[in-house]
Parts: sequence; structure tokens; C-alpha cells
Amino acid sequence: MLNRAARDASEADTGLAILDFGRAYPEEAIRSIHMTEDEGAYFLRLHDGKAGFMQAHGAHYLCHLLGPGSVQVSPGPDDRSIRAHFPDFAYLDGIYRFRSEADAAEVSLLLLETLVPRDPAGLADGDGNGEQPAG
Repeated sequence: MLNRAARDASEADTGLAILDFGRAYPEEAIRSIHMTEDEGAYFLRLHDGKAGFMQAHGAHYLCHLLGPGSVQVSPGPDDRSIRAHFPDFAYLDGIYRFRSEADAAEVSLLLLETLVPRDPAGLADGDGNGEQPAG
């Protein structure tokens, strides 16, 4: 039992990560979750175009809601990695490696979308079609 408890305290658990994020941000619905190769970090696509980030610390997770400008992303040393810089949380800076190139690309796109604030109504023109008036 002690060995299992020690293993559980040191290994990440995706289900527990989702529950921890839900406790930290109960109003945010998760659309998709992308974990790093070592399962030490999770990047979340949320229901309204926002992003979330979780970092595993044993059986607990550090949870962040990522807003515009809260993370900068650049290519990592290989196609399965990204380099992330969190201006407000420098201790999270690093290279995050994923299980596939597709996962790394998806997370890159997700993080790049956080760079531009979204129109709260979803459409800037107000008539529901998303087009800007001419002239």
C-alpha cells in the first residue's frame, strides 16, 4: 500500500487533472485536453475559445486560465515540441514535448489564439454575420 501511495503521489492522472481544473474554474467547460509526453503538463481548449494550462505536482495540479498575452509560443527543438513563455509566471517557462507532431501543432494553434482578445459577442459587426461594413 505504501508503494502504491508513493506512486500515486508522484504520477499524473488526467481524470484528477480535469477535476482539479473544474474546482479551480467551475464556470469553464473543457472541450479538449492535450497532455505532454511525460504527462507533466496539460493544455486545455475551453468552451468559449479560451485556453487553460495545468502543471502536475504529484497528485495536485497548478491551474491557470490563459488570457490574451498570457503566453508566448515559439517552435521547440523538434517537431513534437513547443517553447512556451509565460510573462506573468516565468517558472512555467520551458519546452513542452508532446506525443505527436499533431498534438504540438494543435497546442501551438490553441496558444496563438490566446494572443488576440476575442470579441465578447463573438462577432465584431453586431448583425450576426461576422462581416465588416464596406467603406
